[in-house]
Amino acid sequence: MPASIEGLRAALAGRYEIERELGRGGMATVFLARDVQHDRPVALKVLHPELAAAMGAERFQREIKLAARLQHPHILGVYDSGAIADRLWFTMPFVEGETLRDRITRERQLPVDVAVRLTREVALALDYAHRHQVLHRDIKPENILLSDGQALLADFGIARALGSAADEGLTGTGVAIGTPGYMSPEQATGERGLDARSDVYALGSVLYEMLAGEPPFSGPTAQAVIMRIVTEAPRPLTAARASVTPELAAAVGKAMEKAPADRFATAAEFAEALGRIGGTSTSVMTAAAARSGRRVWGLVAAVVLVAAGLGTWALRRSPSHASGPRRIAVLPFENEGGADDAYFAAGITDELRSKLSAVPGLEVTARASSSQYTKTTKSVKEIGKDLDVEYILTGTVRWSKPAGGKSTVRVTPELVHVSSGANKFSQPYQAELSDVFKVQSDIAGEVVQALDVALATSTEQRLDARPTQNTQAHDAFLRGQQISQDLSVTDAGPMREAAAQYARAVGIDSSFAEAWAALALVHTDLEQTNLTVEGTALIKKATERALAADPNSSLGRLARGRYLLIFEKDYERALAEYQAGLKTDPNNVRLLAAAASAEGTLGRWDDALAHARQAQRLDPRSITPNRRLAQLLHDTRHFEEARVASNNVLALAPSNTQLIQLAAINFGSMGRLDSIRALIDRSLKITDTTTLMVRFAKFQEMMWVWDPSYWPRFTTLTPKDFDGDRGHWGLKVGGTYRLMGDTVRARAYGDSARIAFEAKLKDFPEEAQLHELRGRALALAGVKDEAVREADLSLRLRETKLDASTGPYVRFQVARIFLRAGEYDRALDLIDELLKVYSTDVTPAWLRIDPSFLPLKGNPRFEKLIAPQ
Repeated sequence: MPASIEGLRAALAGRYEIERELGRGGMATVFLARDVQHDRPVALKVLHPELAAAMGAERFQREIKLAARLQHPHILGVYDSGAIADRLWFTMPFVEGETLRDRITRERQLPVDVAVRLTREVALALDYAHRHQVLHRDIKPENILLSDGQALLADFGIARALGSAADEGLTGTGVAIGTPGYMSPEQATGERGLDARSDVYALGSVLYEMLAGEPPFSGPTAQAVIMRIVTEAPRPLTAARASVTPELAAAVGKAMEKAPADRFATAAEFAEALGRIGGTSTSVMTAAAARSGRRVWGLVAAVVLVAAGLGTWALRRSPSHASGPRRIAVLPFENEGGADDAYFAAGITDELRSKLSAVPGLEVTARASSSQYTKTTKSVKEIGKDLDVEYILTGTVRWSKPAGGKSTVRVTPELVHVSSGANKFSQPYQAELSDVFKVQSDIAGEVVQALDVALATSTEQRLDARPTQNTQAHDAFLRGQQISQDLSVTDAGPMREAAAQYARAVGIDSSFAEAWAALALVHTDLEQTNLTVEGTALIKKATERALAADPNSSLGRLARGRYLLIFEKDYERALAEYQAGLKTDPNNVRLLAAAASAEGTLGRWDDALAHARQAQRLDPRSITPNRRLAQLLHDTRHFEEARVASNNVLALAPSNTQLIQLAAINFGSMGRLDSIRALIDRSLKITDTTTLMVRFAKFQEMMWVWDPSYWPRFTTLTPKDFDGDRGHWGLKVGGTYRLMGDTVRARAYGDSARIAFEAKLKDFPEEAQLHELRGRALALAGVKDEAVREADLSLRLRETKLDASTGPYVRFQVARIFLRAGEYDRALDLIDELLKVYSTDVTPAWLRIDPSFLPLKGNPRFEKLIAPQ
């Protein structure tokens, strides 16, 4: 290791251990290092001294912070950065793999479909960055890493910092901005005010090289290359490689137009164009095929080709003699292929269940309840009794993908009458996966005909609707559904993985309404406790795109309603969205549960309970509706019923930390601290201790319900445990120190939390909960007067006044602020009010066990409030 790096090694001692040099480039030297605190390998990049001098430490730090905020599945993020003497450095994840340059060097020309896919992944990453006002400026194969076959775009930090410097006239230092062979004409000629189209040009150049095996322009010097970029057209791709279709060559040519106005306006448009074209001529639709109505639907559509003719006739002709709704469960179709195909079989099941749910006259048990019977040994009668259904639809799926041959799918559906065991229909079908698939409604038509249910024209149209015209988009959507368990998971890790698949789906097909809606919903869950401007903007865009693509999308209505409810606090419009969805999809369990939530927010408790009970009946063994019902029973002070409901839902998912805390809160309202601690002890046998501790700390600040022997462990939690949320981390660790009597450390952590919440409030000044969180942090830090002012502000905000569900929670936390500030009468005023309203944990029994209220011990007014009735 060069001696000049020894100073860096010494300066970073305790933070990073530098192991060896990985390589040198025109801008930086890269080392493999170990992040000591997190015990993980990182790539440590140290900028060359001349670059550091050109930028300056302050500008470098300011610009690289923007890069560090970019969180996308195809962007290699920035972990950390700093400046030591004349050295500027930053760290990134260490990726085991190779660069795109390595692969091009080895293979020269990449397979067409691989080149297109990698380009689309980078284009989606660029579109995300551009929407966050960050240009890359140095797209080239060296900056595209390949990990498990996926593209990761690297070096946003250097490119952004250098780009900013150039914009401020620092090119006079001799620093080269970008790489000549991939520069856009406007970048090559030193124009200022570059925009997204410059990065699009560079990415088009990279795709050109992957396909042709050579860069679009080359020359003996940088000046020669720049001259060719500005004055010449590259060699036609179709001449360089016969397997490149004219459509693909045209897309690359458009990305590389000399004038920015003639290119794709955004990287997303480039990605969409590549998604429509595909990789080779065999995947390109002809205009004649398009005019004749031939479309690419989805993988599931290929399967239901097997029901050709019969189902369509049944939909139009079948009369109905049923006097009431037929109750049916669609069990998971058994995957007879490899484990990697499980998501595909699950997708078939979900598509059929979704279509049947839209049929008036049928009540279809929702996915979560039905999915518990994968590879079950229970009989049809036992399952029918569990789910309270008359009919069960099941089947098997085998997806064959022979090398060099056409993929085929074999599906064998079976509809069984539960009480008699009679087989209503069963027949094996086989279909090829091709560019033209029959509509998915055919197999649903078999069920409709067998159950003797008539259909209105509007229902026929809904059954005929196709979610997407692109098989790859649908495949990504199905993978996202599998990861997210059909949007039911609550842990951040799986939610982010699912979000990446949904983003991939909409990147391939921008008109895929269900994928846009799913993307919005999963990001809504991620944003609820850790708001970001970028995240909320993404959610808004995704909901708008979902409903623009399909105004009748149930999932789109759900996503739009949740956005309005959570982020815009427009409770009436949120409920209106749910109600509009229920008009066309009256048995949609998600919409019923969401309507119950909105009605609770508006104080319409009877309606909320009615919808919650209906959702639970349709999905009796699912977490979401059972959790919603248990929560509403608690909110309406039916504590014993809520206890039973909590036990029921915990039986379905005993390690779910959200459900464990829900049961604990209900015990708290009943004053049963011993039951809470017994519940925690049982749960720790099957649940990760840190995960459970974070859940109790982050939500409701319930460290105190744990046995005091655990309190020191709460103080060892890190921001990483809180998913990077330093506000909640500081508040809860500091709160634990306060419980333990260490006011010095409590104040220090309270001040750290204050800083984090103040940063959030700059972007979200109307969030009542952020104001009360800042007030709690100030009170913990001992800044009492300012804490009270912040508490008063949170009481005046719209959310606290109008939200019958969240408002009482905010007032409860404000009461705790008043207590810490010594404003006892004001705290008691709020407590007195809370004891008379719904949607609060506060009861006399809770007040007797919560140590937050110890300062009121002996106060006559307080003693009267907590006296047993």
